[in-house]
Amino acid sequence: MSEPLRVAVIVASVRDGRFGPVIANWFTGVARERQSLDIDVIDLIEHDLPNRLSQSPDLEVQAQLSAVSPRLAAADAFVVVTPEYNHSYPASLKSLIDWHTTEWHAKPVGFVGYGGLAGGMRAVEHLRQIFAETHSVTVRDTVGFHGPWGQFDEEGNLIDPTEAEAAAKTLLDSLEWWGTALKDKKAQKPYGG
Repeated sequence: MSEPLRVAVIVASVRDGRFGPVIANWFTGVARERQSLDIDVIDLIEHDLPNRLSQSPDLEVQAQLSAVSPRLAAADAFVVVTPEYNHSYPASLKSLIDWHTTEWHAKPVGFVGYGGLAGGMRAVEHLRQIFAETHSVTVRDTVGFHGPWGQFDEEGNLIDPTEAEAAAKTLLDSLEWWGTALKDKKAQKPYGG
């Protein structure tokens, strides 16, 4: 049996009272049922990267980057758990993306979106354009929660998991296929992007 695919699940929201960890915990619970995946949760509330980018960051920023950059580099694939703020995604996520370059190259990215009526899908569609520029492959299938606040019980379990679990399975199947294909290809020939 080959080694598990390393999947970094990125919790994008850093807002007070955020709901992202509830959804991320549910999603990682579903993902961890697969022995073929090794899940690493990267919660952006723990990585306060500055918006001001630099080719030569100071020591404080270098320390902040050293806590997250190796984890991104080690990942074979990503799943971004993102809310929709003002029809788009959080600034914390954009900072993470922009501070990194090769860490994203030739790796698949899946999305779990949440929000009001659009269920985070406007944020996801914006992110597809951004991740295309990072030389990533975004998987088509997503998980979306329209008004998720009443869909989970007090322990963070989905009250009716049927549709969301089916969507998560489809997303993970695609992510695993792309992650394995790209990992195998990079073992034959490094990505030249």
